[in-house]
Amino acid sequence: MDRRSFLRASTVGAGAAAASTLAAPAYAQGQRTLTMVTSWPRGFAVLDDAAQYLVKFVGELSGGDLTIDLKAPGELVGAFEVFDAVSSGQADMYHAADYYFIGQHPGFAYFTAVPFGGTAQEMVNWYYHGGGQDLHDELGSIFNLKGLMAGNSGSQSGGWFRNEIKSADDFNGLKFRMPGLGGQVLGKLGASVQNIPGGELYQALSSGALDGLEWVGPLADERAGFQEVAKIYYTAGFHEPGSALSANVNLDVWNDLTDKQKAILNYGSMATTHYQLAETLANNGAALARLQAQGVKTLQFSDDVWDAFGKASAEVMDENMNDELFAKIRISFEESLATSASWINKSDGFYVQQRVRVLGQ
Repeated sequence: MDRRSFLRASTVGAGAAAASTLAAPAYAQGQRTLTMVTSWPRGFAVLDDAAQYLVKFVGELSGGDLTIDLKAPGELVGAFEVFDAVSSGQADMYHAADYYFIGQHPGFAYFTAVPFGGTAQEMVNWYYHGGGQDLHDELGSIFNLKGLMAGNSGSQSGGWFRNEIKSADDFNGLKFRMPGLGGQVLGKLGASVQNIPGGELYQALSSGALDGLEWVGPLADERAGFQEVAKIYYTAGFHEPGSALSANVNLDVWNDLTDKQKAILNYGSMATTHYQLAETLANNGAALARLQAQGVKTLQFSDDVWDAFGKASAEVMDENMNDELFAKIRISFEESLATSASWINKSDGFYVQQRVRVLGQ
């Protein structure tokens, strides 16, 4: 039995079984509703914001003829069950970070973020103009999915800690939450890495089940309340320099849509990416100031810690190169990154340095 046949026949738990009777597309007078399961609790800044924007934009672009019924974790399936629910046809689409699903295939990491990867701008350059979208579709088709980028958090912070990280040795034995390939990097430094859904992170950090965690950035982290239980905040991280979100659609559902409906989902996803990224970056600075006013100490990792991140990252990436599709995605991404960076570093990058030198901002 091939994977698509197996997934159609399988279930992903009681919640997903319930979804099988609830997620069928609804038709009425030419209207269609798609059930979208998400990995984000309702109200979570940046991430649920992006999911809600997608619902809004698709509804407005279609004039109400195509709508999305959003289901948060626990309403149909759990936060990390969305992939199998959509792959098997028990829900129509999901909104999540694809690096949650590297256990299905390590190549999914590239459609969120990889260690020392691209910024948000470099990510969209690759996705829309460097072959990334086609590779997302190629990878997704193995799992009966059509890939869509729908959101980007920008550069994510290095994380929350109870104590300062003075050397790479301080990660040894640290109970730390970090998904994706970045988590594997910290594992090489001796951390006890855990991947916990966002809705459970505050409790895990406050109870001591975690010694530290990374989430998104100041706007999202402030709303999650991590400043109440940890006071050391590293503002730059190696692991997610421009994290994309995905709104992947069951491939059979996608193929059944009209050309107009496909275009609405595609352009609604693009609009979501750019609008939500702008909202996040416009508000992170003020949120960081509020965190600092609450006693949060903001720091940067030292160069020797960054060097340790780099060495371990290269090992993690190379370990996956025996997978032909992973290698194909990595080569495509790195070629696009080199092309984008060759100009950005000489233009925007240099300009920002000079603006800081001349104006201090």
